Amino acid sequence: MSKVFNTNGACRPDLHYMVDIRPKLKEIKAMVDAGEYFIVNRARQYGKTTTLHALADYLKDEYEVVSLDFQMISALAFEDETIFVSAFSEELLDTVQTFPEEISIRLKEFATGTARINSLQMLFKVLKSWCAASPRKLVMIIDEVDTASNNQVFLDFLAQLRAYYLKRPATATFHSVILAGVYDVRNIRRKIRPDEEHKLNSPWNIAAKFRIDMSFSAQEIAGMLREYENDHQTGMDIDMIADLIYTYTSGYPYLVSCLCKNMDEEVCGTADFPDKKSAWTKAGFFEAEKLLVNDSNTLFQSLTGKLQDYPELRSVLYELLFTGKPIPYVPQNQYIETAAMFGFIKNDGGNAVISNRIFETVLYNLFISEEFSTSAMYNTAVQEKNQFIVGGHLDMRRILEKFVETFDYLYGDQNEEFLEDAGRRYFLLFLKPIINGVGSYCIEPQTRNSERMDLVIYYRGEQYILELKIWRGNAYNERGEKQLSGYLDHFHLKKGYMLSFNFNKNKVVGVKDIVVGDKRIVEAVV
Repeated sequence: MSKVFNTNGACRPDLHYMVDIRPKLKEIKAMVDAGEYFIVNRARQYGKTTTLHALADYLKDEYEVVSLDFQMISALAFEDETIFVSAFSEELLDTVQTFPEEISIRLKEFATGTARINSLQMLFKVLKSWCAASPRKLVMIIDEVDTASNNQVFLDFLAQLRAYYLKRPATATFHSVILAGVYDVRNIRRKIRPDEEHKLNSPWNIAAKFRIDMSFSAQEIAGMLREYENDHQTGMDIDMIADLIYTYTSGYPYLVSCLCKNMDEEVCGTADFPDKKSAWTKAGFFEAEKLLVNDSNTLFQSLTGKLQDYPELRSVLYELLFTGKPIPYVPQNQYIETAAMFGFIKNDGGNAVISNRIFETVLYNLFISEEFSTSAMYNTAVQEKNQFIVGGHLDMRRILEKFVETFDYLYGDQNEEFLEDAGRRYFLLFLKPIINGVGSYCIEPQTRNSERMDLVIYYRGEQYILELKIWRGNAYNERGEKQLSGYLDHFHLKKGYMLSFNFNKNKVVGVKDIVVGDKRIVEAVV
C-alpha cells in the first residue's frame, strides 16, 4: 500500500509521508537523560501525539517507557479520586506488558476497587515500589492532559508527582515525566479557579522549560517531499514547493500536511490540474492553499471558537490584522500569553505577529464576513462583480476605480483616524466577493505596518500586487512607488497597483498611471 499525507491522528512512518523528526527526538531525549520533568505545551494539531509516539519508540531500548493517553480515561473518573485511581491503574495494566508480581497484584486491586484504600497517596506508594524494583529507569509520558484540566483531582495527581520529584534521589520515583497538551499548568489552574488567578504557585513548578522547536523548517519539508517524489516522479521543483509551504504555514505541522494532501488528492485530477505533474506546481500550490483557507476543519473551528471563549483575543488580533500597529510580545501579559498558547500569534523580534499566513487569511475572512450583511462596500462589489472580470482575468484598474468612487461617496468626509483604522478593512470587504470561490489573497508580513501593507492577490494563476498605504506627503509617496517597483521585481511582474488613503483637503481623488523605471503602477487615491 502506497503512503499518503495524513491529517487525522498520529502519523506513522510506514503509512504516511512524514518529516524526519529524529533530530527533535534527540533533543527531547537529552532532557529525559537529564531526568527532567516537562510539558510539551503546543497548540492544537501541532504534532504532539505523533512526536510522543515516536519518542516512546526512540526511548524503549534504554528506558522502561509508560505511555498513557488521558483521553482513554472517562471524564467522570477525573471528578472523583477513588474512580481516578481505579481508571489510572487499569490503563497502566493495559499499557505495560510486565510488572513485578506484587506490583501487578496491587494495581489490580486498585483497578477492581477491591483495595482497602483507593487513594492517590496509596497509588503513589505502589508506583514508588515499582520504580525501585525496575531494572531500568522509568519514564512516564501522558498525552492529552487537557482532558483532566478542569478538576482538582488532576492537580492533586501533579502534586504527588512533584512531591516525589523533590525527594529524589533518596526516594525512588520516575526518572522523567512528560505531559502533553495545549494548556500549561498555570493556565489549567486559572481555568479551574478563575476567582483565584492571583495564586500562581503551581503543583508543576518543577517543570523544565520545553524550548524545542516542533515546527518544520523548509529543509525538513523538502526532505519529506523528496520521499514523495521518489515514489511518484512528478518533476516538481522540490525546494520551491517546500519554500512556499513553509512561507504560508511557518512550519505548522497540520497545515503542512493539509497543503500537501490537497495538492496530492484534491487538486490533482481536476480540469486545470489533470495529473500530479501539474498539481505539484506553483499554481497547484495556490489552488491547494485556497482550498485550505476555505475549509471548515477542526483546527480552524477550534481557533475561531476561542475568540468567543476569550473575547480579549478579538481586539488583540484585530489590531494586528487591520491597523498594523505594533504590539510588543510580553508573555507576562495574559492576553498575549493566551493568544500564543492557542497558536494565534508568535514572537517576531519582540513584537507579536500572527503565527502564519494561513491563520492570517482565515482570520481576515472571519472578521470581514461578520460585516457582509451590513456593509455597503461589500454589497456594491456583489452588485458590480461582473464588470471586474474580463476574459477570465481580474480588471484591477476597474476594481480600484469603483472602490475609489464608492469609498469617496460613502466615507469621504470621515476623519483621519477612521481612514487609518478602517480603510484596509473596507478594501478587503470590497475585494472578497469579486474573487470569492476563484481567487485568494494574502498579506506580505514584511510590509505590514501602520502606514503600509502589500496585498498579493491570486486569480486563475495570475498574481496582482497591491500596496495599501497612508499618504504621508509626496516624498514618502515616491519612496513607496520605488519600494513597490522593487517588490514587483521579486515577483517578476511589470505592473503593480497602489491604493493611498489621503487626508489632505486638496487631494485629487481618482486613479492614474505612473511609470517607475520599467514598471507601470496604477495608483488610486481616496
